[in-house]
Amino acid sequence: MLNLLFLRLMMHNMGERLIISAVMVKDLRDQTGAGIMLCRNALLEAEGDMRRALQILKQQGLLQAQKKAKRATTQGVIETYVHTRGCIGAMVELNCETDFVARTDEFKELAHHLAMQVAAQDPQFISREEIPEGADIEPEAACLLLQPYIKNPDETVQDIIAETIARVGENIKVARFARFKIGG
Repeated sequence: MLNLLFLRLMMHNMGERLIISAVMVKDLRDQTGAGIMLCRNALLEAEGDMRRALQILKQQGLLQAQKKAKRATTQGVIETYVHTRGCIGAMVELNCETDFVARTDEFKELAHHLAMQVAAQDPQFISREEIPEGADIEPEAACLLLQPYIKNPDETVQDIIAETIARVGENIKVARFARFKIGG
């Protein structure tokens, strides 16, 4: 809030010339992981409004994800998750373009969270395209990518993957998954 007041005061004193402080850029960068110039430009476009700048960066991230969607994903990790009592487990193969990204903590963490998602929500398909024609299934419940993300139900799993694509600069795809339950 103080930064916004500072910004408005500077705009008034500088004849409506918008000045973005380094602190504002750093705050936005810490929240999003986006580059310095991307954060600065988003803040300029949003006229210093942090919420609008976040939305702008999110839209840019979705556009980046769409542009990278055709790239081949031949590297990645297989991540497992076993629930505390050992009765439910999941395994996810998450692919990316290079082994460099596959070895990053951010990518491994995404894979782990997706394995937790599979264990908790029991999806049947990765995406809507895999649902057989004529099947009486609710896509938002049956498709992993369309499900609300368990760590933030306001976003879908696809949104979380798109945000990671924007941060790491590579295409990311869920190749396959399996869920195991004792007695089931």
